[in-house]
Amino acid sequence: MADDRPVLTLAHSADPDDAFMWWPITGKVNPDGTPRAKGRTAVIDTGRFRFRAIPGDIEAFNRRAAEVGDYDITALSARAYADVRDRYAITSCGSSFGEGYGPKLVCRDADAYLRDAGSFMLTDLTIAVPGRRTTAFMTLCLLLGKSVVGDGSRFIDVPFDRVIPTVRDGGADAGLVIHEGQVTFKDAGLRQLTDLGEWWQKTTNLPLPLGINAVRRDLDERFGEGSTAEVVRTLRSAIAHALANRQEGLEYAVPFAAANAKASGTKPPTIEGIDAYVAMYVTDLTVGLDKTGRDAIRRILRDGAAAGLCPDVGGIDIV
Repeated sequence: MADDRPVLTLAHSADPDDAFMWWPITGKVNPDGTPRAKGRTAVIDTGRFRFRAIPGDIEAFNRRAAEVGDYDITALSARAYADVRDRYAITSCGSSFGEGYGPKLVCRDADAYLRDAGSFMLTDLTIAVPGRRTTAFMTLCLLLGKSVVGDGSRFIDVPFDRVIPTVRDGGADAGLVIHEGQVTFKDAGLRQLTDLGEWWQKTTNLPLPLGINAVRRDLDERFGEGSTAEVVRTLRSAIAHALANRQEGLEYAVPFAAANAKASGTKPPTIEGIDAYVAMYVTDLTVGLDKTGRDAIRRILRDGAAAGLCPDVGGIDIV
């Protein structure tokens, strides 16, 4: 019998933690989004809907949400919510936070940029960044300040998996690494200048909200009252199932991590390495946003708006 339930698109970053979270409802796909030969269907009850995974680059999703907004559910940088709040609401599950750690500014030779006092001469660096709508980029600008950021011409935009090779090969003095590049940059002979998650935690006493999960606001209008709530419950069930079946989810995430490592020129990941990375970014705050998580999202957007780095949203909507 044909399955005529509506199919909702679920766009997620092509990195291990997002892949780990959503396979229970999307079925297993390859990093390019094509279904795998085995495990291509959902393994839990998805109610009135089916879900189709669309793995990809987070900055591409940020841009698409702002310009088109056609994906039903999409990963976004927390900063990008400021561009799309009229079209999307944040779901109460699926967010990624750096809890005392996060995106890192890395370079080939940290000693070359040291001042006598041990601080870094960041004013003269060209920096490869994974997109200007990312929370990582906005946090870096908050750290550097307006006088250092200047007109933004010092930044070089590249896909997230090309930041490490761009710095390694001399295309930029430094690079802002996100996703698993945060833990693999040393494989390319790079050194850390600063950890933005650590800086943010010390500055605000809050975790750094990096990625959020968002849902289109018109689901109830399109599919009937209660559809949005049903979808969010299904998303939460997917994360719960993934955590309860951790080994299967980690094995599923291997090709995603391997593809990113190949593009970045870093070592192929081990299951243990993927497990450690998933533990960093699939946490209690991912399962459900508590007051701390909500306050952190409000704070980063408020500070970004005050610095002229994003529109002022006035508030956040979480479903």
